[in-house]
Amino acid sequence: MLLAVDVGNTNTVFGLCDPTASHVLVTWRAATRPDRMPDEWYAILAPLLAGSGFAVGNIQAAIVSSVVPSVTRWLSAMCRERLHLEPIIVGVDLDLGLRVLMDNPGEVGADRLVNSVAAYHRYGGPCIAIDFGTATNFDVVSAEGDYLGGALAPGMIIALEALAGRAARLFSVDLVLPPRAIGKNTITAMQSGLVLGYLAMIEGMVTRIQEELGTPATVVVTGGYAEIFAAASPLIAHHDPDLTIDGLRLVYQRVTASSLAAP
Repeated sequence: MLLAVDVGNTNTVFGLCDPTASHVLVTWRAATRPDRMPDEWYAILAPLLAGSGFAVGNIQAAIVSSVVPSVTRWLSAMCRERLHLEPIIVGVDLDLGLRVLMDNPGEVGADRLVNSVAAYHRYGGPCIAIDFGTATNFDVVSAEGDYLGGALAPGMIIALEALAGRAARLFSVDLVLPPRAIGKNTITAMQSGLVLGYLAMIEGMVTRIQEELGTPATVVVTGGYAEIFAAASPLIAHHDPDLTIDGLRLVYQRVTASSLAAP
């Protein structure tokens, strides 16, 4: 089995995959803690595996995409010390199967690369992968499979926390789609500004990106709250909750196939 780990600024997602299959078997989510030591990560992982009917010994390989350097270090140590294997760490230096056409390719987050690999593999190009996390990431892949770049915006949770934390009379609300844009109370007014406001931003960005491409592009969304926007916008073609983990599986397949083919 392949252990695929996506480390975000807020959450860390563990996925278990059969590297020869085309789907993710199971995923688990934990809070990202930059100071969590290798043994602590193992203490989280082992019960999750056991609860789903797997053993630590079932893991034969691991791949990690991470935007938190300290967690990358501790997870790598956990893999070496507890799983007795060396993890693959996703970066622009790997053979990802796409060219990164950025001014500074090394600046692109590993999660954005992995999402782009999976979106292009699953849905073809051109495509736009939108990931709702701590940030809202827009990643664009051409018809030829080149990573063209994208856009970054604050995530909805960040926006909500800033609004509730900086305004004396505002508070946290459930982020659900309100019935109308004109809110009749503070709760629905905040939900309108946040959820419908983000929906308008998403559709506006998709429209602008497609205009720059000069052609329609398939839009796929993943991450927290992606389901809300997928149901609300006709511009979104696919909601794919396992996009990042499956992208890690695809990268692992490519990297290991390349290493086996090398003399």
